[in-house]
Amino acid sequence: MPEAYEPGRIQGLTREMIDALMAMFEKASAGAIAVDRESRVTWINDSYCQLLGKRQGDVIGQLVRRIIPHSRMPEVVESGDPLLLDIMEHEGQQLVVTRLPWYDGEGKVSGAIACVLYDDLQPLTPLVARYRRLHQDLQAARKALARRSRSARYNLSDFVGATPQALEIKRKARLAAGRDMPVLIRGETGTGKEVLAQAIHAASHRSESPFVAVNVAAVPESLLEAEFFGVAPGAFTGASRYRDGRFQLAHSGTLFLDEVGDMPLPTQAKLLRALQEGEVEPLGSGQVQSVDVRVIAATSRDLPAMMAQGQFRSDLYYRLNVLEILVPPLRERPADLGILCEGLLAELAGGAGPEAGITREALELLGRHSWPGNVRELRNVLERALTLAEDASVVDVRALSQALPPLGPVEAGRNSGVAPEEVVTLPVKPLADVVARAEADAINAALDATGGNRTRAARLLGVSRSALYEKLGKLS
Repeated sequence: MPEAYEPGRIQGLTREMIDALMAMFEKASAGAIAVDRESRVTWINDSYCQLLGKRQGDVIGQLVRRIIPHSRMPEVVESGDPLLLDIMEHEGQQLVVTRLPWYDGEGKVSGAIACVLYDDLQPLTPLVARYRRLHQDLQAARKALARRSRSARYNLSDFVGATPQALEIKRKARLAAGRDMPVLIRGETGTGKEVLAQAIHAASHRSESPFVAVNVAAVPESLLEAEFFGVAPGAFTGASRYRDGRFQLAHSGTLFLDEVGDMPLPTQAKLLRALQEGEVEPLGSGQVQSVDVRVIAATSRDLPAMMAQGQFRSDLYYRLNVLEILVPPLRERPADLGILCEGLLAELAGGAGPEAGITREALELLGRHSWPGNVRELRNVLERALTLAEDASVVDVRALSQALPPLGPVEAGRNSGVAPEEVVTLPVKPLADVVARAEADAINAALDATGGNRTRAARLLGVSRSALYEKLGKLS
């Protein structure tokens, strides 16, 4: 057997094989053509000449692209890789073409041959239509998955609270949802800032578009620009393909910048320009892209103090702080503990069974804790208490005592608003009574604000109308 046929040596057709296949090409294809190493036409059959409207004598010896401007035969000759199925446009006609390289006895590419399988796409219509349907279904599924993964999971009813502070937060959140302006949410860690951001997005006209969140503190400083604005291929080592940034992903939706106070000054300047111009430039691309995003920022840091120290740009602060929502720490609204526990215990049950309850004594114990981790810490404490409780259907003092960190006299004094030596003499009301009184005050305030309209009052309180009627029945 000649060297050209040795397995593994030559990946393609040899001249001998092509000569043997010429008769088949002539009969089975709508046209066939061969070129040499310089991509000059060495052979063409009559069918292809008729298809092109040429004579053989005018074609042989010519560069193939002079005859067929969109031919990809030079690609095949140069790379040695076949193009098994391709659609080529020629003078308004669509041709389905197969192109194969051929090799000499030493295994070097000596040319290529192409066959026109179809000069009319009509026979392929069912196959093409099915491919297009599958492609459209795939694109729709990808978009739906992207919307689901980048959609808001919370609404205003998920921000739990009935105290005047909580109601004021919800009022401002509704104002923010109705207006397409930047919002700055300030509060300690664990107070529910992202819940509020998602609730604002869910209640806005952008609710059907993506909600994209980025925790600035969790991204290394060197990668922040790429994270925000995207990366072009070759921008840095390892960047082999284009990648969208958070601005592009959030286009037409909401971009949530968590812990924006941790952003370095150089990135603050670039973020400010993106917000002002509505344009971003992917790293390494040199091309500007227009984006339409609504920005909600959140921070647990004192931005005004940082501005005074030169650590945060004042122009960016005023750009972000069109509407400010201050979320007080849990220790400043202890009357919300009862309703928060109710909601968190229902969440921990997760629909797997009946939710657990909590005793009055356990609530009173919770009220003596300072909650440095706020609602997030409360959830962890309740989950730990449920794990330690002998009866998983109720959280009692015994389980909570094991779940809570030790309570010292200084902390007790800070929570009650008196000096540590006065703690023992301070009169303490049962927390359940305090919660009931605060709830009644909130309901009466909402009814006064709405002129007695219970539907609007329920909406203002963030509860269903039936829940409001139930609470009113308990008050009467």
